[in-house]
Amino acid sequence: MTDHRPTIMLVHAHPDDEVISTGGIALKYHEQGARVVLVTCTRGEEGEIVDAELNTPENKARLAEIRDVELARAIALLNITDFHQLAYRDSGMINTPANEHPESFNKADLQAATGRLVALVRQYQPDVLISYDENGSYGHPDHIMAHKITVAAFHAAGDPSQFPEAGPAWEPKKLYYTAYRRSIWRKAWEYMQARGEKTPLDDPEADLSRYVDDPRTTTAIEIGQYLPIKLQSLLEHRTQIGPTWGFLSLPEELRGELLSHEHFALIESRVSLPEREEFETDLLLGIR
Repeated sequence: MTDHRPTIMLVHAHPDDEVISTGGIALKYHEQGARVVLVTCTRGEEGEIVDAELNTPENKARLAEIRDVELARAIALLNITDFHQLAYRDSGMINTPANEHPESFNKADLQAATGRLVALVRQYQPDVLISYDENGSYGHPDHIMAHKITVAAFHAAGDPSQFPEAGPAWEPKKLYYTAYRRSIWRKAWEYMQARGEKTPLDDPEADLSRYVDDPRTTTAIEIGQYLPIKLQSLLEHRTQIGPTWGFLSLPEELRGELLSHEHFALIESRVSLPEREEFETDLLLGIR
């Protein structure tokens, strides 16, 4: 029997998502000797180019290729060496024409897409699977699809009768959703409003349900010491993220307060865990 290295698999929709909600844990668990595997579902070709210098028709036409390079640079900083790109077409934001593109992730066959992820689960044998909640964190069609295939793969990978062509069965132990806690976003937005900056709270129809109710959050991983590298990695996604993006525009003290932890919701565990009144502080609790 070979020794099993504790492994966490991240299933994300687009390049840059891996940094925003899980960049800190990638750094932390790598340093602790665990393996972190990243699966990115699309190449992000529907993204908006926020850098005016880069926002040209030529770059828009080759945005998928540019974002491939940005992603490679970002994950190198996160010490992620096990990476797989499923390379579906970006479906675009909800209710946009890109939703109907026949090659979009949104239109992919759920069974086939799940089978591709099951094969990776069986190959890498992750103890922990992490993706988004049923609303895809903020309603993006690709995030919702990533959620669907991750949940399906979590339940199918350990069943040898399902996807027998995908390799020997492997059963992940824990399933988590990323948790964008509503209280943290609101605090950031209120600060930005006070400075006269535009935020989603300016819209009277702002849908705050897109973020996670604080009580649903079960797990808080302290990543403060890794925050500078995480933010450096985020800025490698230059077409999508600029120095004034979201939390990056906040003063350093407030940014550190709001970004010192990455939050998750434990959805299913196949290992016994102690009852807790406080947040769980280790994704590999009960595994190592």
